[in-house]
Amino acid sequence: MSLEGVILPVTTPYDASSGEIAPVHFRDNLRAWRGTGVHGFVVAGSTGESPLLDEHEIVQLVEWARDIAAPEQALIAGTGAESTRATIRATRAVAEAGADAVLVRAPAYYRPLMDAETLRQHFEALADASPIPIILYNIPKFVPVEIVPGLLAELGSHPKIAGIKDSSGDLKVLGALLDAAPPGCRVLVGSGALLYAALETGAAGGIIAMGCIAPRQSVEVYEGFRAGAVGKAGAVQGRITPLHTKIVRDLGVAGVKYALDALGYFGGEVRPPLRPLDDRGRAQVREELARAGLLSGEDRG
Repeated sequence: MSLEGVILPVTTPYDASSGEIAPVHFRDNLRAWRGTGVHGFVVAGSTGESPLLDEHEIVQLVEWARDIAAPEQALIAGTGAESTRATIRATRAVAEAGADAVLVRAPAYYRPLMDAETLRQHFEALADASPIPIILYNIPKFVPVEIVPGLLAELGSHPKIAGIKDSSGDLKVLGALLDAAPPGCRVLVGSGALLYAALETGAAGGIIAMGCIAPRQSVEVYEGFRAGAVGKAGAVQGRITPLHTKIVRDLGVAGVKYALDALGYFGGEVRPPLRPLDDRGRAQVREELARAGLLSGEDRG
């Protein structure tokens, strides 16, 4: 598995009447994204509403995605849970279903007790038991237990820990993680607004929800930067950055899903207790899509 490039944390579509996952829409979206040049997919990440999915649903998503993702595209599943036991169980299940790696957040319910040593033991136990590589997931916005650089320096030398996704949205934090990461431990950015800057800093790529809305343009930023066409890559980044700040960051999963509907993918509803966008939010999404030049449909995969 090559852990680099633009990886999409895909949404989870639901049937409007039953609320169950809609496999046809899920597959259709993946087929469209597959041809846009992206380097992989994450199912059951934050954008995929992971905390609202049952364990068997995550396994189903992996099975369906495995049939569609190209061999060179990494297939990653979110398996973070509150207990080490449950995290290991979920990781083994998605590995059997065909996942190439897992994305794992820190447990946070007992936050005051989640010190560095507790987290180290948790992640090392998972790494020892996992049949596939592990990507640590630092997302302080949702999980108030951070994976700090010192902990990454310890964990990153484990042969099963492939890297970390940093969704802090802070380049200083990203830079500190890059400095701490042992050789072979890749650092990926989680903020689409920082993709170009993260590549300049040394990140291997990004797992970015902005990429679900603008996959080709996100790949242009990555490939342009790698090819030395930094001016072009920077210009594309500037054009699509508001898709992150105004839709992904400000409006969340509901905003991403409404954007997908507007672009010809299937977004659909979010799962309660999340709420759909109001009229103001929908107008904001369409305004940002139009400003980025995406509403013509020409950039859909």
